[in-house]
Amino acid sequence: EVQLVESGGGLVQAGGSLRLSCAASGFTFDAYAIGWFRQAPGKEREGVSCISNSGASTYYADSVKGRFTISSDSDKNTVYLQMNSLKPEDTAVYYCSADPTVRAIVAGMVEMWGLGTLVTVSS
Repeated sequence: EVQLVESGGGLVQAGGSLRLSCAASGFTFDAYAIGWFRQAPGKEREGVSCISNSGASTYYADSVKGRFTISSDSDKNTVYLQMNSLKPEDTAVYYCSADPTVRAIVAGMVEMWGLGTLVTVSS
């Protein structure tokens, strides 16, 4: 069974940090790119970051560049999103997704999704 399980969300004050994890199972981890998306209340889902299957290439939305860092650990089949200097506008449910191609993740056209983890940043 294909599974993507997010964890690490919570409540943090503005300027604080959180590290999200996306644990993958049921598919060949090294063959898939992994992406993070978020959806704030009343807003559309947006892409946050993506890492290629090899881990060699990473991509970030302009709104998080310089603050968020994506990384992967193939031994643990887990992708991390380190979020620093958090802002209230980062408040959202964060989802991870997987696809064989970065292109599909960047386009938001993926079928494999986790259930999400809530991040709340207080001002």
